[in-house]
Amino acid sequence: MDTLDKVSDSARDAFDKIADATSQTAEALGEKGEQLLNAEQRLIKNCRRCVRDSPMTSIGIAVAAGFVLSRLLLSSR
Repeated sequence: MDTLDKVSDSARDAFDKIADATSQTAEALGEKGEQLLNAEQRLIKNCRRCVRDSPMTSIGIAVAAGFVLSRLLLSSR
């Protein structure tokens, strides 16, 4: 019976360690996800401000990017 108790305790310890590691990983991923969301919101805010401050430049950049993208897509065929 002593061996069975040792195995049971060992399994319980391993399970506790895995559960703790999983919890820490989930918490870290949640924090990183929140940081990415904040970075995305800042980027959108900066882009809006850029477009609002100089709309003609923004249109020019969009047209140039569209032209380059269409050339890249056509050349890959």
